[in-house]
Amino acid sequence: MPTNPIHLIILDFDGTLADTSRVIIATMQATFKQMNMTIPNADQVKSAIGLPLKECFTHLMPMDDDTARRCTETYREIFDQKNQALAPQPFPNVDSTLHRLHNDGLSLAIASSRSTRSLEEFIDLFGWNGLFSDVIGADKVTKAKPHPEPVERILADLHFLPKDALVVGDAPYDIWMGKNASTRTCAVTYGNAQLESLSEAKPDWVIDDFKKIESLILQQNGKIK
Repeated sequence: MPTNPIHLIILDFDGTLADTSRVIIATMQATFKQMNMTIPNADQVKSAIGLPLKECFTHLMPMDDDTARRCTETYREIFDQKNQALAPQPFPNVDSTLHRLHNDGLSLAIASSRSTRSLEEFIDLFGWNGLFSDVIGADKVTKAKPHPEPVERILADLHFLPKDALVVGDAPYDIWMGKNASTRTCAVTYGNAQLESLSEAKPDWVIDDFKKIESLILQQNGKIK
């Protein structure tokens, strides 16, 4: 039975397109230190990457809403300094693959828990201007991952149906978001989450290199057997 072709790829940013874990871990640990709170280790911080920033803190440690708000403000104050010292870079094969997918006529979009302003700054830094048809940060939705709203917003903006789209991410939150929006999903294993937690989310595909998205798309679109 033929499969529906994929016309839209909705991508997570942190841990999927760009290796931002070093700067996030360093900033998060510096935030807890400045707040005189127990400092989480790197693996604990990685488990929270993909959630909206305020939820990262409540995920890592029980705290009231006001404390989480102050942690978020402190994080943002520290981030710019850390970002300059630990400049994130795209993962291997991401840049070339994005350009090829775009040139092949695929629509590309980003759904991230990062702010839209931050995403646009990275897009400019990496020379990706013109590649993405839509960029949805946490500030553009009322309900973040794993709620389907970010995906539903992109589908509405670009006039696609769920059956047309593939959601790609490195965290279970990304996969659940796609499933909750009734799209197909693909997990990448080179990011922040452990393979076990990704497998529990039951993505349609799992890849260990971003360039493998190309052959996946070709196969789904009936261009290779």
